[in-house]
Amino acid sequence: MHLEFFGAAGEVTGSCHILDVGGRRLLLDCGLIQGGAAPDERNRAPFPFDAAAIDAVILSHAHIDHCGRLPLLRKRGFRGPVYATTACRELARILLMDSATMAARDAERESRHRQRDGMKGRVEPLYTPEDAEATLRTIRAVQYGRAFEVVPGVELTFRDAGHILGSACVCLRLGEGGIERRLVFSGDLGQYDTPILRDPEAGLAADAVVMESTYGNRLHRDREATLVEFGEILRAARADGGNVLIPAFAVGRSQELLYELGAHFDAWRLADWRIFLDSPMAIEATGVYWRHAELFDEEAREWRTRSERMPLLPNLTLCRTVDESMTINRMAGGAIVIAGSGMCTGGRIVHHLKHNLSRPQCHVVFSGFQAQGTLGRAIVDGREQVRVNGAPIPVRAQVHTLGGFSAHGDQADLLRWYAGVQGKPPVWLVHGEREASEGLRDKLQQQGVRAEIAQRGARVDLGTVA
Repeated sequence: MHLEFFGAAGEVTGSCHILDVGGRRLLLDCGLIQGGAAPDERNRAPFPFDAAAIDAVILSHAHIDHCGRLPLLRKRGFRGPVYATTACRELARILLMDSATMAARDAERESRHRQRDGMKGRVEPLYTPEDAEATLRTIRAVQYGRAFEVVPGVELTFRDAGHILGSACVCLRLGEGGIERRLVFSGDLGQYDTPILRDPEAGLAADAVVMESTYGNRLHRDREATLVEFGEILRAARADGGNVLIPAFAVGRSQELLYELGAHFDAWRLADWRIFLDSPMAIEATGVYWRHAELFDEEAREWRTRSERMPLLPNLTLCRTVDESMTINRMAGGAIVIAGSGMCTGGRIVHHLKHNLSRPQCHVVFSGFQAQGTLGRAIVDGREQVRVNGAPIPVRAQVHTLGGFSAHGDQADLLRWYAGVQGKPPVWLVHGEREASEGLRDKLQQQGVRAEIAQRGARVDLGTVA
């Protein structure tokens, strides 16, 4: 009965952990590596296990850094089922098909560059839309709160993690050789008391916990103060006469931003703007959110019953086509643009940055985590010049960071969630940069908890943790 850490150990992206129980082998997540050094090479590298020997995958949620290598896993021999919540399965379809399309596009562009430089051979995509489609057919939906036997000796129950729609804490009851253990994998945990989604579920029982630590060393800004700041940014941008660019994750962040813009439409004088949701993926994901009001918190459910469409923004334009997106770049001011990707690693936000970053009247608003090595991180860190699609662009725009919008809980939220786990089981921290994980580890140890930072390749004998 062993757990081995593979991805998101000592870093944020690429979540993947290997569980061996009774001769069966399972994965907790199988995510794509984003940002950092040589992500493409790392994603293409062999898995440290035989993909064909994996019996099943348990997916915590649909963000691409948790599910993005599932098609590659299947391409390399995996033929088992993937277990997820119903909403997670619907969102995974959107994200994986988009990831496959982008992989094909990137491979084609790189192949053209190679030919231009006189190099032979074509670059193959990490996986194709056909690989993604084949993977999606293997995802089996499991309802929150329902105990389900994944393989003999492994019983799964999903609990709401409050991170994005369909996100789950993975609660496992493991049995082998007369020994029984309860393992909880937090997945990504959301903030408490934020709009739309319910709070992370409490009252979990565990002998061992694998816990995310993205913001383990910091506290988010107060939500109300964040909303005040957001309104002030929009007022300043209106006075400056420029555009407002908001890089946003298609799933979770885009829906939350639209919700807040609708809730503050009059107070922030949003009728003066043209608002664009420039992301086909975010548009489709918003539809999934709209269909799953049963997963909303009480306030959002009540709002949903009063509304015929989401969100309540009469001046919102949904940009599905490239031509519609390009039209925005003809506007020197008066546009609020929500576009992916959230870390500016690709997608339509990159083109908007290319046209607007050099304009002092432009405001760029970051509302989520920016991993090391990404364009978003370079801008947030104050670089005076960045490269956008290979071209050097001076950063003259005004840059803002709204920490209160994070879909990840901060240190206080993470400690609050752990306090709701019965007893004080040992904790292995994942999904965090070093300083963040160390900060949360130290806080837990001060409370008398055995807490360690997971290292890539480290194995935990679950039979000895109790």
